[in-house]
Amino acid sequence: MLSGLNIVTMDAKGRIAFPAKLRESMGSRVIITRGLDGCLFVYSPEVFEKKAEKIMALPLAKARTLQRTFMAWACECEINEQGKLLIPQVLRECAGLGKEVVAAGVLDRCEIWDKSRWEEFNRNADAELAESLEGLDF
Repeated sequence: MLSGLNIVTMDAKGRIAFPAKLRESMGSRVIITRGLDGCLFVYSPEVFEKKAEKIMALPLAKARTLQRTFMAWACECEINEQGKLLIPQVLRECAGLGKEVVAAGVLDRCEIWDKSRWEEFNRNADAELAESLEGLDF
């Protein structure tokens, strides 16, 4: 299970220092794709494959938008020996990534956010969080 929050700097080439704790859990190869709420989802290849199999099992009429979004944006990326992850330009643009980036461990994935977008999301999350916690014995 992935958890934790890291603020990292993206260099001019689009590389970030991928947090060591996340690297240990995910390995040196990851799949990055478009996520929700303006972030990117980062999966280990094994978890991504399981997600893709579930999507393939859905009827096309129900899943075509999900298929297009989840699969068409997906890029396999390597984390180099220095722990740097190059985020493809098309995905950097999709998520509006600037110099400061948040890498957040979220259960079976890492989410990559532009720092200002992350802060905005969290300013508005309390009502939805309270609703989600109802009935979960928190």
